[in-house]
Amino acid sequence: MKNYEVCSPLPGIFYRQPAPDAPLFIQENQPVSANTVIGLIEVMKQFSEVYAEQDGELISFCVNNGDALEPGQVIAIIKTDR
Repeated sequence: MKNYEVCSPLPGIFYRQPAPDAPLFIQENQPVSANTVIGLIEVMKQFSEVYAEQDGELISFCVNNGDALEPGQVIAIIKTDR
């Protein structure tokens, strides 16, 4: 088992749900595949999806919903089989 860090590709605001009244994309301790959307980053009203990038289990988020991100900042930790 290995931990994989999902990092922000760009600066912006991180959101764990697609809209304020919508459910979260994913909860901690849930299985993910590489193409699982775990959140959105907003930059000047443009939204970019953040993917898990690895198969495994999302064990924790390192940022909160609505937090500002810097490029390269760790968003989440995924436990992988690799």
